[in-house]
Amino acid sequence: MQSAYTTANDGCKLAFQTSLPSPFSAPQANCCVLLLHGFSGSSAYFTRNFSFISSKYWVVAPDMRGHGDSGRTRGGYHVARLAADLRQIVIHLQRTSRPNLNIIPVGCSIGAAVLWTYVELFGCDDFKGFVFVDQAPLQDRSPFGDWDSTRAHKGCYDEATMKSAQQFWIQDSTNAHWDLVQSSLGYFYAPSAEDAVSEEQKEEDMRFFVGISALCDQEWLAKLMCDHTRYDHREAAEIIDRPTLVLYGKRSGCFTYEGVSETAVRVNRKCQGQKIASIISFDSGHWLFYEEPERFNLEIVKFVDACLASV
Repeated sequence: MQSAYTTANDGCKLAFQTSLPSPFSAPQANCCVLLLHGFSGSSAYFTRNFSFISSKYWVVAPDMRGHGDSGRTRGGYHVARLAADLRQIVIHLQRTSRPNLNIIPVGCSIGAAVLWTYVELFGCDDFKGFVFVDQAPLQDRSPFGDWDSTRAHKGCYDEATMKSAQQFWIQDSTNAHWDLVQSSLGYFYAPSAEDAVSEEQKEEDMRFFVGISALCDQEWLAKLMCDHTRYDHREAAEIIDRPTLVLYGKRSGCFTYEGVSETAVRVNRKCQGQKIASIISFDSGHWLFYEEPERFNLEIVKFVDACLASV
């Protein structure tokens, strides 16, 4: 993977990793798999996915504004701003490769929220399909649509829990980073006797993810979480008219199956009985791409193959 960047319309540097050098003209450049990380993460999250997926398809993994190697701005802590940044990256990739570029985004956690917002603002035409990874289309509980504890986020789901989370990230960021890892990796959140993860590997994983989170400005993150948790993307999911794959972690400390599967339900409902969205459960946590990389990689390539076969 190589580092590259483009610039947002407000001058912010948007960094991304790419499996192909620019200009993107190699044969693999007819299809781009766009890997979008989650809250407080970076493109480094996908270290276990790059090699396999890029053996067949062009892989691009951006660092969202305020994360990784991308620029820091005083504002911009809004999902809509991140969606506008993604739009700039998509335009850049199209301009530097080919106008008929097939792009299939994989949105993990807040990356999924960025995709739903993108669809609401810009439509579906830039993408041939969508993958949403362990994220419900609404984090907060809501009286609309009976969105209660069975579907909302398990820990940050209303004004009180959101403010508590903000204080945690700002006042005790080191422990907040630890808590994020412990709720996102299944072998921490819901350990099983079948887990083949050594204590040394657990410590290494903790250092890896905590180190990535520590690169961010904690106050900025806290403001982003406030914006993120209140977004209701359920109707936006109904705009989607492309093949859709939803991936769920059975041992996720963040979401329930009922919440995550709502995207597939809404997409299929809009298509009037035509099943273009499916959901697959993994025996891992929120970061299932890291815990079960072999299976994740195979499912992504299989889905991309199917999307391109229908083009």
